[in-house]
Amino acid sequence: MPDPMSDPRAQISPRKLRLAAIAAGAVIVVIVVTGIVLRESGNARLREWTDAQAIPTVAVAKPNVKAPSANLTLPGRLEAYYRAPIYARVSGYLKNWNVDIGAQVKAGQLLAEIDAPDLDQQLLQARADLANAEAASKLSAATLKRRQSLLASNFVSLQEIDERTADLSSKNAQVKANQANVDRLQALAGYKRVEAPFDGVVTERNTDVGALINGGTGTGAAMFVVSDIKKLRVYVNVPQSYLSAVKVGGKASITVPEHTGRSFPATVESASQAVEVGSGTSRMQLTLDNTNGELRPGAYADVTLNLTSENNLLSIPSSALIFDRNGLSVATVDGDDRLRFKKVTIARDLGREIEIATGLQAHDRIVVTPADGVVDGDRVRIAGKQAGEKTSSAQ
Repeated sequence: MPDPMSDPRAQISPRKLRLAAIAAGAVIVVIVVTGIVLRESGNARLREWTDAQAIPTVAVAKPNVKAPSANLTLPGRLEAYYRAPIYARVSGYLKNWNVDIGAQVKAGQLLAEIDAPDLDQQLLQARADLANAEAASKLSAATLKRRQSLLASNFVSLQEIDERTADLSSKNAQVKANQANVDRLQALAGYKRVEAPFDGVVTERNTDVGALINGGTGTGAAMFVVSDIKKLRVYVNVPQSYLSAVKVGGKASITVPEHTGRSFPATVESASQAVEVGSGTSRMQLTLDNTNGELRPGAYADVTLNLTSENNLLSIPSSALIFDRNGLSVATVDGDDRLRFKKVTIARDLGREIEIATGLQAHDRIVVTPADGVVDGDRVRIAGKQAGEKTSSAQ
């Protein structure tokens, strides 16, 4: 039978067992606590990473500042400084025409003649009526004179003298009326000669020999169009936001497709002083010397205006514009890295670049490509900015 004192298990006292149990429990607690702490730390880091990923990263840039003195190119139209559509004043048939398109004409030069037999007959009748009225007037005057010579012998009464005097006045008025009718028809007969109103070029001819001419209407195609092309007018519609920068007397340059690489100087002559509601533009008129006849009226032209403004022009990428129910706006980032939406108005759309008229400052940080769904006040992370870095731009 073994000796109880020689068994190792019998030599371990209960106290040692309790100490061992306590130590084991402490180890287990430490392991559990360490696991919990590590798990919470991982969760915190995960939450921090998740929150960081929830904050959108945006690229920002400041508006491009352009010098006050700049150019503005707009489409325009060339027109003759003087342009006269020639319509017939009398009706008839075209007897002949003497000039064709492209012909240089002088003021008063005969362009065409109209054969108007009806008018000729009316003039003959009016002259006959005038001769009849003059004869009646002479007879009335002679009768009055004879009656006046018999007044002293009381052969005629004063009543008859008054009647004869009134009859003479009536006959004289009839003479004047018939004379006015003759003068009117003679003036109309003068319009059978169609003449140039000023020196210029015949730019249109819309009639031919034997054509029926309806005079006095001023509708339909004109017989001729005479234009003075030594000096041209240039019409251009300028957006409202640029009106203050385009001054009367300012300089401009004109380019046309048929003269590649050349420009022609022009001067702003006048402005309409009104803005068209539909287009938001104001029409301006420029003058252009065309003594050599190189430019043609009616042609398309690119008009480059020299702008004079006291304020700098700000331009942004077109991708920065936001259009929603509130209108046009731009997302900017303030000093606390939060989005702030600013309403803007466009001065000029250049495609990839937009010139801003109002709403932005030169120091604003604009979001180049704002994401969908962002709202005013959202926190953002600026691309390339280190954590904790302070924003130095003024707001």
